Amino acid sequence: MPTTALAQSPATAPPPPRAARRRTGSRFAFLRRWISPIAIIVIWQLLCMGGFIDPRTMAAPSDIARTAVELVKDGTLGSETLVSLQRVVLGLVIGGFIGLSLAIVAGLSRIGDDVVDPPMQMLRTLPHLGLISLFITWFGLGETPKVTLIAMGACFPLYLNTLGGIRGIDRKMLEAARSMHLTRRQQIRHVVIPGALPQTLTGLRQSLGIAWLSLIVAETLPTDAGLGHMINEAREFLQTDVIVVGLAVYAVLGLTTDAIVRHIERKALVWRA
Repeated sequence: MPTTALAQSPATAPPPPRAARRRTGSRFAFLRRWISPIAIIVIWQLLCMGGFIDPRTMAAPSDIARTAVELVKDGTLGSETLVSLQRVVLGLVIGGFIGLSLAIVAGLSRIGDDVVDPPMQMLRTLPHLGLISLFITWFGLGETPKVTLIAMGACFPLYLNTLGGIRGIDRKMLEAARSMHLTRRQQIRHVVIPGALPQTLTGLRQSLGIAWLSLIVAETLPTDAGLGHMINEAREFLQTDVIVVGLAVYAVLGLTTDAIVRHIERKALVWRA
């Protein structure tokens, strides 16, 4: 048999490249991860259809999906989601700015560390969700206590991770920057920020998670708008389908913002790979 025929024979064909096998395996792994959630939803639906679950206790997935479509069509879900999203963004910006600023002060100065770090360590041990009553006493029942609660929850993970990142920077790099006569601002821009960025982005992901948790608690306060308002009204009328829709939106928003930060992390830290 000619050599070329042997080379083209299926029995002796070269195996698929490792990268192709890895892509195929990852695709099937992604599909496998959807098996259990889909199975849970199917079992849930069957139990509801069989009368094993009281609709007043938990609505069926089909009813929840129908309610979600109705809430989207009449604009209720969009408007309430926008209000909650605005609260999280505002609280995250305020808390993130405070946390980053204090971390830089504490990380770059021994005096700053002595002044800033002790009160921050004391405050972070307080259960900030337990401060709701105090915030209501100080700020009333408007938007201020809600945003303050979210900002406080977002501040500490970003502060701790950024401070750890700054302290973990190789001191030889800072000495090299000084020997090159870089100003303080240039040292922060070219050495401190790139060195602390991986842990800062980790802190941002943690801050986002706590911000959404804080929002859920904050929106249990009396309010006239937001996903929490929609859920509280549904609770009064035992509308479990609306409650589940609101909780699902919370989860989707949390996963979406986390995915955005992970995308930024991949782009900003491409040099680390």
